[in-house]
Formats: sequence, structure tokens, C-alpha cells
Amino acid sequence: MSVLDEVTRELGRLPGVGPKTATRLVHHLLREPKESSFRLAAAIRELAERVHPCARCGTYTEAELCHICTDPKRDRTVVCVVENAFDVHAIEKTGEFRGLFHVLGGRLSPLDGIGPEELAIESLLQRVRASNGELEEAILATHPSVEGEATAVYLEGVLRPEGVRVTRLARGIPMGSDLEYVDGSTLAEALSGRREM
Repeated sequence: MSVLDEVTRELGRLPGVGPKTATRLVHHLLREPKESSFRLAAAIRELAERVHPCARCGTYTEAELCHICTDPKRDRTVVCVVENAFDVHAIEKTGEFRGLFHVLGGRLSPLDGIGPEELAIESLLQRVRASNGELEEAILATHPSVEGEATAVYLEGVLRPEGVRVTRLARGIPMGSDLEYVDGSTLAEALSGRREM
């Protein structure tokens, strides 16, 4: 296999990058000065060598603990439980949540061989227990899929006995949508999750 084919194949393995996009990226890199490719390669190498999951919450960091876990201004009474580190980034971007996070590293999926032991559920329970009652609420922010729902139900079952209030992200109709285009399950969630004005 040629170097061109190998780089194209590796780029094509990235999420959202198909064979055509991978080919375009390779050709773009070949048109750029070599230093540009060297900088990209060095940055990717640094990423692989220096970035790792936070020892406490599981989001990505270069230090032992991430900036969220070490921030004294964060609300330590609430933890938002997410499937992956990208979800942390998405929630942080809103600027609305000031609590802590816990990254599960996926969601329950028995068909894919992912059970509770493959996720960071035990470390979540350890955090709850180590907080000595300071951690009062766990917001379950798993994806609204069958696997995400199953994961949320499982987490509720293991967290409630620990004396933690368990809540779920609200779901409903996206801003700017027309009701006629909203799927039935989303509409049903919006109706059941309605609140006082």
C-alpha cells in the first residue's frame, strides 16, 4: 500500500470523514508547504502523548485533574453524568451549568458487549460515597436513544439507594421547529415534560 493510500485510509477512519473527504484532505496537505504537514503531525503526536482522561471525572486533560474538577467555583453538590467527553464540551459551551461532570465512556449496549463493568459507573458511585453527602444531585445527560435511556434507568437504580437526587435532562421540541415536522416521540416527551409558565 502506498503512503498516499495509507494516509487516506487513516483519515477516512475519522468520524464524519468519508473516502472522498479523506482524499481531498490528503491532496490539500500535499499542496501545502511541508512544514504545515509536519506541524499537524507534531500536534497529533502531542495530543496522543499528553492528553488523557481526568483521574476524577474522565474528561480529557493534560494534568492529572481537569480544570473543571480543580475549579473551586464549581458547584460540588451536583454532577452531570454524560456518555463521552464531547458531551462535556457541548454542555460547557452553553455557559449554563456550573456543577461537576462524570464521563461514563459510553452507554449500555448488550448487543455490542457493553455492560455496566465496561463503563465508569463504579467510579461514579465511589465519588458519591466519598462526597459524604455533599453531592446531592446527579443529572443524567445520556443520549435520547434506546441505549441512552437504558443507561439512565440503570444509573437511577444504583444512585437512588445512595441518597442522591436523580434527574434527567429535559427533552422536547427544538427552538424554531414547526410542530408538523417534529417526530411523535419528541412531541410526546415535550407534552409529558411541560411546565408551568
